[in-house]
Amino acid sequence: MASLAGMLQARGHRVSGSDENVYPPMSTMLAELGIEIMRGYDARHLTPAPDCVVVGNAIPRGNPEVEETLNRRLLYRSLPEVLKDEFIRGRRSLVIAGTHGKTTTTSLAAWVIDQAGLNPSFLVGGVVQNFGVSFRVTDSDYLTIEGDEYDTAYFDKGPKFMHYLPEIAVVNNIEFDHADIYKDLDAVKLAFRRLMNLVPGNGKLIAGWDSAPVREVVASFGQKLFTNLETFGTGEDAKWQARDIDFSGGMTRFSVWREGVEWAEFLTPLIGEFNVRNSLAVS
Repeated sequence: MASLAGMLQARGHRVSGSDENVYPPMSTMLAELGIEIMRGYDARHLTPAPDCVVVGNAIPRGNPEVEETLNRRLLYRSLPEVLKDEFIRGRRSLVIAGTHGKTTTTSLAAWVIDQAGLNPSFLVGGVVQNFGVSFRVTDSDYLTIEGDEYDTAYFDKGPKFMHYLPEIAVVNNIEFDHADIYKDLDAVKLAFRRLMNLVPGNGKLIAGWDSAPVREVVASFGQKLFTNLETFGTGEDAKWQARDIDFSGGMTRFSVWREGVEWAEFLTPLIGEFNVRNSLAVS
């Protein structure tokens, strides 16, 4: 929500917000941007009436500002709705999803695309060290966003990533998580299946093939996966493979192979096999 506030301000909107507690680094970022944060929730915060009330997914019915918004018939939207309408629609959206590794992989992708000279907008669920910020708004056609499978708002219990219009979707892995909203692993797999089904025919689904549930979800489409599939992993059955992994010398090195042909060498200060997969997804 703090990053969205910054993105909206960058677009020229006047932004304020309410929260019980705001902590660094987001409180520091908001202060530096001059975005007003009102402590606690109070119906009086909605006077004068805003053009739009953005309701976070942690805000339930009974919240004083939610009740005031509904009683006064004010326009309200969820964070993902605003992102879709203000920043994503009409652009080339790269959505990074998966039970874990999203923030790291999104950060890597934003940096790689930036270094390629494409000047992407991005939104990441953490401060990206290479940029020193969690978001950027540019006039580029390219946008990279972390795709969260958690629910959207009290009035929209679907995953956030269903709003992000992916041209390319990366699904690093699928595991059982968020037991408060998903009954079991099958429910999580269904959510990711729906994300995969959003990718257009001229887009790409980039699937983490070391994750058995990812393979199972892709297989469930049969011949009805209407997009281009690329697979990556450390196993021999992935189209894009990480080989010759070396963690020595304080850096991680591996070679990138595509269908039996070596394409590139990858060097990163990130440590561990999970980060090999995160880096391979981006490469």
